[in-house]
Amino acid sequence: MKILIIGGTGETGQWFTRFYKDHGWEVTVWGANARRDIALELGVYFADDPDEEIPLSDAVMISVPINLTEQVIAQVAPKMKKGSLLMDITSVKTGPVSVMQQYAPKGVELLGTHPMFGPTIPDLHGQTVILVPVDGRCEHWTPIIRSLYEDAGAHIEVTTAIEHDRMMAVVQGLTHFAYISIGSAMAQLDFDVSKSRSFMSPVYAIMVDFTGRILAQNPYLYAMIQMNPEVETVHSVYMKVCKDISDTVKSGDIAGFADIMRRAAIHFGDTEAALGRSDKLINAGIAEFEELIRSIGCERGLRHQYSGVTHIGIIKQVTPRTVIIERSGREIELKIENIRLLHSDELIDWKTKNLDHHQRDVSALIAQAAVPEIIQDIISHMEGIVCVEIIDIYDGYSKSRVSVTYRVTIQGDMDAGKVHRDVNDLLVGIGCTIR
Repeated sequence: MKILIIGGTGETGQWFTRFYKDHGWEVTVWGANARRDIALELGVYFADDPDEEIPLSDAVMISVPINLTEQVIAQVAPKMKKGSLLMDITSVKTGPVSVMQQYAPKGVELLGTHPMFGPTIPDLHGQTVILVPVDGRCEHWTPIIRSLYEDAGAHIEVTTAIEHDRMMAVVQGLTHFAYISIGSAMAQLDFDVSKSRSFMSPVYAIMVDFTGRILAQNPYLYAMIQMNPEVETVHSVYMKVCKDISDTVKSGDIAGFADIMRRAAIHFGDTEAALGRSDKLINAGIAEFEELIRSIGCERGLRHQYSGVTHIGIIKQVTPRTVIIERSGREIELKIENIRLLHSDELIDWKTKNLDHHQRDVSALIAQAAVPEIIQDIISHMEGIVCVEIIDIYDGYSKSRVSVTYRVTIQGDMDAGKVHRDVNDLLVGIGCTIR
């Protein structure tokens, strides 16, 4: 099937371009920035004239900023062919779905979608995608798109445009509003956030990190999310609740404050489960710190969360706030809150991709009945081995023996001579003769 992604050169558009391409769709993209280089890098077509491409496409996805979505839908929808699918991926649904119904010709199917994740995730496993099929106008395409996403590991939630916007007014609108207001209050107070980390509890640490996470995002995107028509009511209730709680505190009414908290807990409903989930989150941080302590004197990998740089070296010192790692006689001090400790397989993967490796050819005589590929697999699992290729097999050496040459790629930071000797020892140990 053929899909045109309007806005396919943006970050979210690129994610879906890769997704659909990887699942066998023929993908064409268009973007107002005319980034044909991005299309080339993604291995898809760039639509020089989207108006020509629209009626040729089985599906058209609108992946543009929220404030432009309705305008783009109004331009695109009338040009679509009968039996095709028009879908958007914005976080507001009432307006876009209404414009789809207004401008799309009869026979064009309409599906609002909202992927509840950002373009940094590697795949759909465990992610939620909300589908808003237009009643009576998406019987054919809804099962296709749903199956596509579910087969890729996503959880699908089907709802209406109105229910979606009401849910998102709290799930996104209230949540973002609260975190942004916390960050803004800290700015108004001229509060030293960095210094406060020396005083923080686990809950405060999580709150500060989530506040920082929101503030690090595109402010225009988050402004558009607040334009959800259902958000105004949520804001009004939130501001009133904040004032009521503040007035209760000002009056010194301890019982009144406790009553507000109890009533909220009753409505919340699963506070014990929430406590367990938050404990799991807190304990994950504690477990990583303990793993850092155990790693003193060992080689580990630390990935800086903001710069994306991976530091490989010996852990020299760990304090509650910092870790010192040594590489080639140089020590680097990193803040613990800014780094993630790589697992052993992630460390090996980083070394495989980033180091300059050594290659050694090893020739051995093996038994005529032996399988060279099995020996290849055994060598490939040795420490320090990146990969093993069979580059030559010669069976005219003798009636009982076959000569096999293996090209062994050795990890760049390993002692190539020692690993080579270890491979020879292994081959001799299983009855081979080194040539």
